[in-house]
This record gives sequence, structure tokens and C-alpha cells, in this order.
Amino acid sequence: MDCGERELMSRGMHVNHFVHCFLCRHFYITHDRDFPYGCRAMGFKSKRLPCMEVEESSGMDCAYYSPKDGGTQDRK
Repeated sequence: MDCGERELMSRGMHVNHFVHCFLCRHFYITHDRDFPYGCRAMGFKSKRLPCMEVEESSGMDCAYYSPKDGGTQDRK
């Protein structure tokens, strides 16, 4: 169990939410030291994973979760 999973569990959130952001096509790393995680679908950056922000504020899972296409996109 890593530190992200421990933080989620300490807040009473499911560990599978931790995985969702990293597998979601809308999630990105911002490279902004103050707000390292972002969600393109919702248009925000955060200190915590976007799925954590969504669950804490709404009490629901992220409605914009969309699985990545499996890494078949060309990266340049």
C-alpha cells in the first residue's frame, strides 16, 4: 500500500478511486509544484488527486471517468 492509498483509506474512501485517476483519459500531471494533478474534463488542478476532490465535495464517484485507450496514442 502506498501513501496515496493510505490517505484515501484514512479519509474513508475506497482504494479503487486512487486507480481511477491514473487510468482516466482526462487525468494529467501538471508539473506545477503547488497543484500537481489535473482533470481536463472538469478543468481544474489540485494538490490531491481529482477523484478525491470530487468525492469529498459531492460524496459521489467522478462522473467524467473515461478509461484511457490503452496507450496506443503516439507520444511526441
